Amino acid sequence: MADNEHADISMSTVHRTRKNLAYLQKMKDTGEKIVQMCPAELGPFFAMAAEMVGCDICRIPDMMSLRSSVDYDFMKLTSGVTIRKFREYCKIIHINYYMPAPTYATGEQAVRWGSEWTFDGADSMLPMGVTNDVLKMMSDNYVPTYGHIGAISGWQTNATGYKRVGKTAEDAFKIFKWGYEYQENGMGGMTIELTPMEVSQKIAETLRVPVVSIAGGAPCDGSEMVDMDTFGVMPKAASHAKTYAQLLPFLCEAYMGWLEDVREGDYPEDKHGYHMDPEELEKFNDMMDKFEA
Repeated sequence: MADNEHADISMSTVHRTRKNLAYLQKMKDTGEKIVQMCPAELGPFFAMAAEMVGCDICRIPDMMSLRSSVDYDFMKLTSGVTIRKFREYCKIIHINYYMPAPTYATGEQAVRWGSEWTFDGADSMLPMGVTNDVLKMMSDNYVPTYGHIGAISGWQTNATGYKRVGKTAEDAFKIFKWGYEYQENGMGGMTIELTPMEVSQKIAETLRVPVVSIAGGAPCDGSEMVDMDTFGVMPKAASHAKTYAQLLPFLCEAYMGWLEDVREGDYPEDKHGYHMDPEELEKFNDMMDKFEA
């Protein structure tokens, strides 16, 4: 029996150290702030660094979703590869996967792809702007979701511009109802973007599930920032973001040092390689001399 139990545990996709939705809910309940990062194009190595210092959530898109023209059928296949690569680097951090919109156009599609990507290693799905009926179908079929309210990054901001929302009482209350309905239809947590600080904080205090702010400034239950802002890689710093390191100059300095060493003959040095046995080298040279191309 003990051996069978051990086998069941080793085969399970659930690990005690993983920061699942229940873990995040406990953080909200105890008042511990949640730290959420999004590595964007920078990849799993940055997520690993974030995990090593204790960050809680990593929000990832499929790398293909960053293209202007996307083959969604191919994306659905490559998404699992992206998730598994991040999970290979990060064993603990909560992976929140940004689902491509066509994969949750219907409840059946959302359950199919959400469940597959959960088994690939994601801890929750982000269906940006999902309808309540699709969300409920996902929840009823045990697909964990951690979503988003406020400004909807992507198609909304492309259509209307990246602007603040919830500035009137009526609009702010609509955002609250949006989050409340998501909560009641099974969403395990959400980010709130570009809403007034007072609105974000009130919504976070009212909802049972974790609410993490992005581009809003309110403490809420935690905060998210995209790595491109964290490391000062964007052409222009965002007003909501704080840059903690200048990554691009550091990378350029390292590449320039290597480039100059190569061009000046200082790299590689003898110590960076190894030599052939003299007798074998003599045989090899003799073979080369006799070879006719």
